[in-house]
Amino acid sequence: MLRTRIVGTGFVTGEHRVINDALSQILETSDAWIRERTGVTERYYVEEGTATSDLGVRAAEKAITDAGIDRREIDFLVFATMTPDYYFPGCGGLAQAKLGLGHVPALDIRQQCSGFIYGLQTCDALLRSGVAKTILFMGAEVHSGFMPWDREQMRLLFGQSDQLPTAAQKEWNSRFRDRAVLFGDAGAAIVLRAEEGERGLVGAKLHADGSAFEQLYVPAAGFAYRPYLSDAQFREGRYVPVMNGRGVFKMAVTRMPDVIRELCQEKGVALDDIDLLIPHQANLRISEAVQKALGLPDEKVFNNIQRYGNTTAASIPIAYHECRKAGRIKPGDLVCFVAMGAGFHWAAALMRE
Repeated sequence: MLRTRIVGTGFVTGEHRVINDALSQILETSDAWIRERTGVTERYYVEEGTATSDLGVRAAEKAITDAGIDRREIDFLVFATMTPDYYFPGCGGLAQAKLGLGHVPALDIRQQCSGFIYGLQTCDALLRSGVAKTILFMGAEVHSGFMPWDREQMRLLFGQSDQLPTAAQKEWNSRFRDRAVLFGDAGAAIVLRAEEGERGLVGAKLHADGSAFEQLYVPAAGFAYRPYLSDAQFREGRYVPVMNGRGVFKMAVTRMPDVIRELCQEKGVALDDIDLLIPHQANLRISEAVQKALGLPDEKVFNNIQRYGNTTAASIPIAYHECRKAGRIKPGDLVCFVAMGAGFHWAAALMRE
């Protein structure tokens, strides 16, 4: 039996740690308000000039070292992000060049918070079909580019300035409070190979439904408009994601448990057989609701959104890396990944360690 295995992992965060109390300087919020609604206590933002591909490359270098391979063995690269360096080209080719990987193919995917699981299935198909032998898969995000505050206010968060925003600026920032407090910047990478045996990817189940995309999307900078970016869009803050929090929560706590049950049934696995569930770290309240719906005890669910915020395509591989290094995952354990994100896309995967 040929199965895809993760043989190396690594992750990095943005350079600046931003606690909840720091955010209260520039918008109407508090540590208690953020913790109660999201579970987040801190997140990291990049220094100006650090791009998504840079985070992916830094994480990739750690994953390559962890795998104990020569980077010349990598013959395919996959990059998942919703915050690319540029509208085009994608981050895959940029990371390939920065890593010095030569002319190996580089594929970009855009499944947002479900990017890791969609990418995992893509890598599995490439490896088991023989198209590739060693794949480097990166998920990275620079969400701080979405933030509605200006450069000086970002410097305030970093402790590089003491200039507080005006009342008007703070009011403007607070319009986006529910989203601005959620996200962090980070990159994660894994190295994958297909090997004979029982260990590796058992299976994945993927779904999508574009009919409700307006519940969570960015309503600016797209080719549905002429021009695709305008001054009016910027002035109105339409570059910041729009989110119907109640609607997204309802979908997530329904579809994520459902897709896990569907996958387990297909693979002849009972929910009790899952040794560890690693959900996408979107919101701690969502993870708790999914856990309750599945009836899993605390020791079988891992959450780290408290320390990093929502890092979209990087969130599951960061959590997986931490579990590996902390001994939360043992050989033979059955690990379940699950996510739902904008699009809408939702997916689950089972991995036998």
